[in-house]
Amino acid sequence: MSLPTQATLLKGGVAADDRGSLRFVNDFGFAGVKRFYVIENHRVGYVRAWHGHKKEGKYFFAAKGSFVIAGVKVDDWEKPSKDLPVERFVLSDESPSILYLPPGYSNGLMALTEGARLMVFSTSSLDESKGDDYRLPARYWDCWSVEER
Repeated sequence: MSLPTQATLLKGGVAADDRGSLRFVNDFGFAGVKRFYVIENHRVGYVRAWHGHKKEGKYFFAAKGSFVIAGVKVDDWEKPSKDLPVERFVLSDESPSILYLPPGYSNGLMALTEGARLMVFSTSSLDESKGDDYRLPARYWDCWSVEER
């Protein structure tokens, strides 16, 4: 199975009965996954960004609470354009989904709820990732405002 070349959201669902509930994303197949880790920010609204990879892809799943996840397809790894479009997603444990950001993207995230936990599945080993690590300031692309409605 070949992996997508653009940001892709795999939607899941929730099944509930008298025993409780089950959250799922049945279209996720762990294609290419080599490791995983869990992120928990120390406070709501804290921005962890921007972290990019030329070769590594990542899957994101909100195991608890809600997050804003943003991705930018990078045009120049030495000096990315500040005008690149930012793809912004809200992931929540109330509406199970997995977001895939392929190689060539920089990503960032912000917790929206107290105690939120984000599972990240990577297509690179830790050693592979260390040689493919590009970082920018958290507000390089500033998409972190929450719009009041």
